[in-house]
Amino acid sequence: MDFKQFLEHISSKKIAMCGIGVSNTPLILSFLERGAKVYACDRRSKEQIGDIADTLIKAGAVLKLGEDYLKDLEVDIIFRTPGMSFNLPELSAARKKGIAVTSEMEVFFDLCPATIFAVTGSDGKTTTTTLIAKMLEKEGKKVHVGGNIGKPLLPEIENISPDDFVVVELSSFQLISMRKSPDVAVVTNVAPNHLDVHKDMDEYVEAKKNIILHQNAFSRTILNEDNDITNSFKNYVRGQSLSFSMEGPLKNGAWLDENGNIHMAYRGIDVPIMHRKDITILGDHNVANYLAAISAVWGYVGVDTIKAVAKEFKGVEHRIEFVREVNGVKYYNDSIASSPTRTIAGLKAFDQPIILLAGGYDKHIPFEPMVPYIIDKVKLICLSGPTAEKIENAIRSDSGYNGSPEIVRVADLAEGVAVASERAQVGDIVSLSPACASFDAFPNFMARGNYYKDLVNKL
Repeated sequence: MDFKQFLEHISSKKIAMCGIGVSNTPLILSFLERGAKVYACDRRSKEQIGDIADTLIKAGAVLKLGEDYLKDLEVDIIFRTPGMSFNLPELSAARKKGIAVTSEMEVFFDLCPATIFAVTGSDGKTTTTTLIAKMLEKEGKKVHVGGNIGKPLLPEIENISPDDFVVVELSSFQLISMRKSPDVAVVTNVAPNHLDVHKDMDEYVEAKKNIILHQNAFSRTILNEDNDITNSFKNYVRGQSLSFSMEGPLKNGAWLDENGNIHMAYRGIDVPIMHRKDITILGDHNVANYLAAISAVWGYVGVDTIKAVAKEFKGVEHRIEFVREVNGVKYYNDSIASSPTRTIAGLKAFDQPIILLAGGYDKHIPFEPMVPYIIDKVKLICLSGPTAEKIENAIRSDSGYNGSPEIVRVADLAEGVAVASERAQVGDIVSLSPACASFDAFPNFMARGNYYKDLVNKL
């Protein structure tokens, strides 16, 4: 089915769009313009949704709101949001009734005429996706960015040509029901995450694996050589297999040598690219992100383009983002760190003493693996939110803990910033790197990061 046929197909259909927000609104409006009857469904009230609700009503959408927003949907197609579990009882019931349950990204993959690069992983997805897009753009290609970042791509599909490039970030929630894979697939790493939603770690890993399971012989797959789970995916690669490694040389893929030089090995030829010091953004994890991106774009862009992006790119917001220096103390916003592995990466980025702000919504991920890094790097940790006790217990029960770092419980992020500001000394780093999701106090990690930056800028 091409896009024209798809439009004809939906023109007479009843469609339920689950989740009313900035990302789904363009899609709802697009379907309404094509003659479909659209039910905009959301757990929130009309008042909570705000102006978008009025916009959709004026355009002809029917609102279905409240706790029962998924109940008794008599429609032809249900579009679920990326964060909505594929296995929700209401969605399973809908499939049994013959209702098609899909997502914006699934339909886009089916219809897209362009070359698709897709990135998934527990950490590093957004930065790697952004790097790939910027490298392609710098080379002069027309690039469309979407998935978990950017705008919905399905409403834009008429403007995408076969000569264009699409770069998307995909979460496990999006991948779990995907039955088509990208031309170039990147898996940055896989570690425990989202276990509050997935039934177990196996389901989470299988969802990630879906990014490569439907590739063909003409595809490219990039896997993290240093991550055991990711590396095990090699058994399922059907096309060209490339890797990346921070730990040693590769025959096919980007790697970092012991002197900090980045290489790209490809078909028996090893090409020196640049030194890791040429990368502007901080942290070993960001060097790994560059290695993944280089492997993905190799042959599509030149070495000079890769080096130019490394020097120019200042990073993605909320990812070890420098906020401000106050009285000799540097404040960083790492609100994206919603899991222990992300917090570990953030801690490893600094050599100076760290005051850490952590805690939040519980995703049922163990905190013990990050404790040795906290003991090694952190002088004071300010804990808040539902996970504060769990993190404190993990630290105190570690055999290496001898009273450092000092642990302080705070009521919320505002008190944490106040305590950090009062206790910090010249040369210290204050970092918001929570190791937890934000949902106990904020709608998402962006809102948490912006609130933190506002607090710091008011010091």
